[in-house]
Amino acid sequence: MGNVSENVAVNPAAEWLTMPDLVEALDEPLGRVRRLIDDHYLVGSRRTGVFAVPAVFIVDGHPLSSLRGTIIVLQDAGFTDDELIDWLLEDDESLGRSPIAALLAGHKSEVRRVARTLV
Repeated sequence: MGNVSENVAVNPAAEWLTMPDLVEALDEPLGRVRRLIDDHYLVGSRRTGVFAVPAVFIVDGHPLSSLRGTIIVLQDAGFTDDELIDWLLEDDESLGRSPIAALLAGHKSEVRRVARTLV
């Protein structure tokens, strides 16, 4: 999927939450947090050696509700977890902002429409 990960992987502006951070942020036991990841409510990366999830994926102590379906669309398009995280965090010309910013603003359909065009 290109060199997207080179830009986002070193982005210091992106705050990442490790598993202990997620347990605290979600106020859920570790087993429940793992299920949220296994069931695609959240997605994370080991790019720094420790599994972590972008903090922006958590809103008011819960996974962003529109994230799960978007993750599934991107996985169906063949994206790895790192690639889909990068796509969500990087500005997208057709959306005029990052896909995660569009999801946070309530534009789930628009984000998924663009995601379905990616191959």
